[in-house]
Amino acid sequence: MRPMLSIRIAWRFLGSSRGQTALIVGGIAVGIAVQIFVGSLITSLQASLVDQTIGSAPQITLTDPEEGEPVVFSSRVEEVIAGQPQIRQETVVPVRNATSLYTDGSDSAPLNLIGGELAKLNGIYKLTERTVEGEAKLGLSDVMIGKDFAEKFNIDPGDSISLALQGGTRASFTVTGVFDLGSAAFNERQAFVNGQVPQDVLGWSSSEYGSIQMQVEEPFASAEVAAAMRSQLPGVEVSEWQAENADLLVALQSQGTSSYIIQTFVLVAIALGIASTLAIAAVQKTRQIGILKAMGLSDGRAGRIFLWQAIMMGGTGSLLGVAVAYFLLFGFSFSGASFSIEPKLSFVFLSAGIGMAVALASAIIPTRATSKLDPIEVIQGG
Repeated sequence: MRPMLSIRIAWRFLGSSRGQTALIVGGIAVGIAVQIFVGSLITSLQASLVDQTIGSAPQITLTDPEEGEPVVFSSRVEEVIAGQPQIRQETVVPVRNATSLYTDGSDSAPLNLIGGELAKLNGIYKLTERTVEGEAKLGLSDVMIGKDFAEKFNIDPGDSISLALQGGTRASFTVTGVFDLGSAAFNERQAFVNGQVPQDVLGWSSSEYGSIQMQVEEPFASAEVAAAMRSQLPGVEVSEWQAENADLLVALQSQGTSSYIIQTFVLVAIALGIASTLAIAAVQKTRQIGILKAMGLSDGRAGRIFLWQAIMMGGTGSLLGVAVAYFLLFGFSFSGASFSIEPKLSFVFLSAGIGMAVALASAIIPTRATSKLDPIEVIQGG
């Protein structure tokens, strides 16, 4: 018997029932496409939500345990921060905050002033990139305001605004730019000024700050990094975004769970479809296989016929599924959604591999049944 005989027989069996073969290959393709699309959709949505929440916000913050008291940016603090490989060093931003009240005739609104160096503020807030009007500039008498605040009070770059600062002093600032950080609440209530402004108002030294903010390479590692920093910085309050956004984490976990459930049911449907098709084929082809075994086809080769069928259907279906998934993802890009889906190549390969594995697993029962077939009983019963 020729070594490729099992493959040739498997191919002929599939060709003899083309409609059935096409349906199962189509089912595998749809299943793999759904798995890739749903998995990539949920992953990209989660990444988008996290980015919107903390992409332009501190993920770890150092403050003094006593509210209103400054935290000292000492050499020890710098050493601990530099010793954490997960911390993105370019995002370490010491800031000072001061409250103020904007007044313009009968109009007034509280405005929190965030003071710091523009270059360092860009590490987290990306002010230069997110300036939608005017320019990013923070001189001693400059202020950058949010888009919603500017629209609410009809303020344009170049305008002068008067702010009543804490402590009873009043100062005038020139609006150099209008930013949009993607949060209406932030845009309406926060403004950026030179770090010297809140320092003078608060009477702090050059090493005293309201908080030291930073981001980490992997956002979900913030809890671990914060815990390590707490052990090394007694007397300093270390907070991180996950503890402050518990509701968001619950939502993300629920999305992930629902995605896994959907994908599991899709895989079960694929497995049942392939197994039932191969089982039916094994029954239909019993007489032909019995004759082939009587002519010298070994038990191993007889069993491998349905294994090769599973490989052919699984491989073809998986490849078609990947193609359909990318077509769906391409179509999604025109849906007008606020985020884009970026499939990970590793997840695509994993999905295709799972499709193949499910196909092979589904062939186990018909493969064993065929290898144990007694050709004499089949021919006598035929």
